[in-house]
Amino acid sequence: MNKEEIINEFIEAGALLEGHFELSSGLHSAQYIQCARVMMDHYRAEKLCKELAKIIMTNIKTSVDLVVSPAMGGVLVGYEVARQLNLPSVFFERVNGRFELRRGFEIKKGFKCLMIEDIITTGMSSNECIAAIKEHGGEVIGAGCLIDRSMGTAEIGLPIASLAEIYIETYEANSVPDRLSLIPITKPGSRKIT
Repeated sequence: MNKEEIINEFIEAGALLEGHFELSSGLHSAQYIQCARVMMDHYRAEKLCKELAKIIMTNIKTSVDLVVSPAMGGVLVGYEVARQLNLPSVFFERVNGRFELRRGFEIKKGFKCLMIEDIITTGMSSNECIAAIKEHGGEVIGAGCLIDRSMGTAEIGLPIASLAEIYIETYEANSVPDRLSLIPITKPGSRKIT
């Protein structure tokens, strides 16, 4: 699939939203990509995650033991990528602002892990997830996301495989343009949910 086909899948799913959004990172934007809209269609989810799995595995030259994702956005993407690779999938949940493994999940010491996200904007959640994997004894050997909003600039310590890089302008809270500040803020992310 090429970038145009990928973007078209998001458009058809109604996943490209317009408004005034405060992202999980604290940045503001006039556009938001709601991956849950893409993932709610099992056919579309399978197609996109199969493509992402293929891209990731062209760069991984070793076996993989586990796919790990940060909740909430990464859960479905991680699960479907794991399914495509015939691997187990676990996810970290935020408890009092920190990622924790719950639900009986574990990462065995030395497990080779893929960290899978839905969208990467600043890399903050990815870095938190990678640190949590390492704290549990896992080795992160690859990372991927459906959409890289950072345009390849997010620093997570390893290359990011993505279906597409999309530039969407973001603003610090104190530098939101007047036209955007007139629109009520929507907070679609999940970082503060406990």
